[in-house]
Amino acid sequence: MALPPLIGHERVKTRLAGAHASGKLPQALLLAGPRGVGKQRLALWLAQLIHCEAPGGGQEPCGQCRPCRLVLSLQHPDVHWFVPVELSKRGGTGVGDADKQVELVADALAEEMAARREQPLYGPPVGLASHPVASVRLLLRRLALTPAMGKRKVFVVGDAERLIPQLGTEVAANALLKALEEPPADSVIIITAADPNALLPTIVSRVVLVRMARIADSDVTAFAQQTLGISSKAELAQRVTAAEGCLGKLFATAPLRSGQPGGDQADRFLDAPWLFALGQVPFQARGGFTDMLDALANRLRSEAKRGGDTEKLVEAIALVLDARDLAQGNVNPQLLAAVLAEDLQVTRRS
Repeated sequence: MALPPLIGHERVKTRLAGAHASGKLPQALLLAGPRGVGKQRLALWLAQLIHCEAPGGGQEPCGQCRPCRLVLSLQHPDVHWFVPVELSKRGGTGVGDADKQVELVADALAEEMAARREQPLYGPPVGLASHPVASVRLLLRRLALTPAMGKRKVFVVGDAERLIPQLGTEVAANALLKALEEPPADSVIIITAADPNALLPTIVSRVVLVRMARIADSDVTAFAQQTLGISSKAELAQRVTAAEGCLGKLFATAPLRSGQPGGDQADRFLDAPWLFALGQVPFQARGGFTDMLDALANRLRSEAKRGGDTEKLVEAIALVLDARDLAQGNVNPQLLAAVLAEDLQVTRRS
């Protein structure tokens, strides 16, 4: 399956297309905006424009030439999309051999891209997924290669907040910073982040910041109807409201599978939220805790479908999804669960 079309962000697209057409496109960009607003999709649109053989008026990739089709199917050899991966599932948490770690990252990324070719509508990173130092090393190796097909290579580093600095890896970290400051002439590096302040200042100082705003509800509605096939007016209104101008949140608010991980934890939270909060391990807000939040959001959506107070439930779902976003950072889950419990109680009383 090809990537869905890029929705909205016309001003940013015009700005980037103009810079590309005039030969003034920065080689190191940071796309920043709310989680799920389409930062990585815009980065891939720019990669497509860079490689397109017949861009319409220089402003839009044609979508028909071979390079365009390859980018849209995530198969262009000169477009490298780096996303957070979980090496712990591959036995890659130890120090070990650096080359072996790079191989594990390459395999993990290849599998993730294969999955996204099958289902290009993807959710936020889960568990302890990150950009380990091995990902940086792999990026640097590919950066040194000659373009395989086009004239330029494009590197997209999504969710860059998950870049992990580690003791003893100063050489790799410094090399990445050097690459951002002076990329090879045949390369463009695009990193994305919901919060630029979560990145190392030395990284932010070496890129051109491009901010992305939320898109209009009318665009979210059209996407939900045409791409996701949502026809129910009640479900459509709920999902669009919860998305808050971010298409990615449409996927986060989709009905989840029964028996999902975290269901028991969600029961515990609903039965005794304060005891649940006290029982959390500090500074481990991902993994099981995130599963609990997913299950909790699913319970609230189900309640809305059964005819509950839609306005309050939509507000509650938004609170849970905001907590889920915070859980991906270095947030104490005890505090996060306690605040969420208080906010949900206020919502019920209002």
